[in-house]
Amino acid sequence: MATGLSAGIGAGAAGQPDFASVMAQVTTNAIDTMKSAEVVSVKGINGEASTQAVVNAVMDAERTLTTAVAIRDKVVSAYQELSRMAI
Repeated sequence: MATGLSAGIGAGAAGQPDFASVMAQVTTNAIDTMKSAEVVSVKGINGEASTQAVVNAVMDAERTLTTAVAIRDKVVSAYQELSRMAI
């Protein structure tokens, strides 16, 4: 049974996951992390979660957002490089 990133991802060449499937999984994980941080923050406001739990959740969300922005920047940069290539 596959776990982690390889779970539920279509196989590309030589049994490796394809790029689109990996990006879809990364995006889904990022959205889940952001939603989780939101839930913990609301619980913190209502007094149902500790300050440390709220800080940890917000820091995880910040890390996830920073990673998503970095990946987006790399993808845009790669696209721009490809669009400048002579055919």
